[in-house]
Amino acid sequence: MAAVTMALIASASAADAPDKWVPMFNGRDLSGWTPKFTGSPAGENVLRTFRVEDGVLAVSYDGYDELRGRFGHLFYDRKLSHYRIRLEYRFTGQQVAGGPRWGLMNSGIMLHSEAAGSMRVDQAFPVSIEAQFLGDDGTGKRTSGNLCSPGTHVVIGETLVTEHCPQTSTVAVPPGEWTRFEVEVRGDGLVRHLVNGTVTAEYGKPQYDPQDEDGQRVMGSGPLALREGYVALQAESHPVQFRKIELMVWEP
Repeated sequence: MAAVTMALIASASAADAPDKWVPMFNGRDLSGWTPKFTGSPAGENVLRTFRVEDGVLAVSYDGYDELRGRFGHLFYDRKLSHYRIRLEYRFTGQQVAGGPRWGLMNSGIMLHSEAAGSMRVDQAFPVSIEAQFLGDDGTGKRTSGNLCSPGTHVVIGETLVTEHCPQTSTVAVPPGEWTRFEVEVRGDGLVRHLVNGTVTAEYGKPQYDPQDEDGQRVMGSGPLALREGYVALQAESHPVQFRKIELMVWEP
C-alpha cells in the first residue's frame, strides 16, 4: 500500500488549492442536510438535537430527559465517491442520561453511507464506514481517528478486517479542544483519517458485510465493493460541536 499512499499524498498536494475547497455548512441553518434518528423517519430532527448556535453546528441534548436509544445522524444531501472532507470538532458538556458507556465523548463521520431515507425506522446506525472521533478521558487510551464498520468490512494491508471498531490510532486529544479532522476517500480504493495532520487510519477496499442483515439489504444484488455513498455526522449521546466543514471533490 506504500506506493498507493505516496501517490495519494502527491495528488492531494497538487489539488489542495484554496479555491477547490467548498463549504458544506452555511453557518446559519441545516440547509443541505437531513437528520435521521432511531425510531423516527428521515427528516425529523428529534428534540432539535442538531442545531446551529453562533455559527457552529451543534449536537445538543438539553431537550432530553434520557437518550432512550435515539441515536442520530445528519446526512449531507450529496452522494460522494472521490473526495476530501475537513472540519473541526470538540466535545462539550455532559453525556445525556441513559447514554451507553461507549458513547461518552464519541462521535464521527459516516462515509460511503446508505441514504437517510433507506434506513429502517428503528435502525440505529446506517450501513457505512465510520471515521470515529473520541475524546480522551485522561488515560491517553481513548484515541481519536479510529474506524468502525456498521454493515461493512475494510482491508488493512492484505487483511480483511471484520472487527467492528479496531483501534488504529495512537493520537489522544482532550475533549474540550477544537480538533482538526480530515478524511480522504478514493471510491473503493484508499481511505485515510487524519487528526491534527497525523494519519490515524489507512485502509482500502471498503465493502458490504454480506453476513450483516442491513449490509445484505443495502447491497441487494449489487457488487460487494462500496464505491460511493453519503456522509453523515453523528449524535451518539454526548454533546459535540462542528465548524469549518469543507469539501473537496476529486475526479475519479
